[in-house]
Amino acid sequence: MKRQIPLMIVLILGLLFVAHVFIPSKLSSDYLDWFMKWTKVIGPFAIVLGVFSLVLVHYNKIKRKAPNWGYSLVTLGALIVTTAVGFIWGIQEGTPYMWIFKNFNVPLGATMFSLLAFYIASAAYKAFRARSIEATVLLVAAIIVMLGRVSIGQAITHWIPDITEWILNVPNLAAKRGIALGVGLGMTATSLKIMLGIERSYLGGRD
Repeated sequence: MKRQIPLMIVLILGLLFVAHVFIPSKLSSDYLDWFMKWTKVIGPFAIVLGVFSLVLVHYNKIKRKAPNWGYSLVTLGALIVTTAVGFIWGIQEGTPYMWIFKNFNVPLGATMFSLLAFYIASAAYKAFRARSIEATVLLVAAIIVMLGRVSIGQAITHWIPDITEWILNVPNLAAKRGIALGVGLGMTATSLKIMLGIERSYLGGRD
């Protein structure tokens, strides 16, 4: 019963959601509204569980003096400070919480994406070596798109931005739609496997 009951719940809820999408009615809409309200109630418990897990993991690292345990200390300190500041002064504009957000979180996010851009450029340099016709086409298209997205491309010639838009809106969009279609089919297949009880890994076992 420990496995049959969760499978029954998943199957019933899945069929109800499918019915709402393909056979919309007032009853299914009311059910969806009721379910979304319960989702909002359950959400905070998930946040509490995540915070507890974060504190437990980093506390154990600090206690064991694991490698780079200083980062765990900074993480817990930041969690405590931002939580206290948010509860005491609120999160409105002009509060200490927003000052911390704008002067710490935003610059750190920009730094992370800047490092990511350098990693992407490094990977592109390794991948876009003109060793074949396909790689050459990919290299030329990438150079045109990169030039067309910055002002230097417009300064060279107005054809570069126009070609960039064509590449993004025609071949690139066609590939994106193919990928999206494949992802959608994969999600549908996985959902059916879960609803029919074929996929049971989320139950914590193979059987």
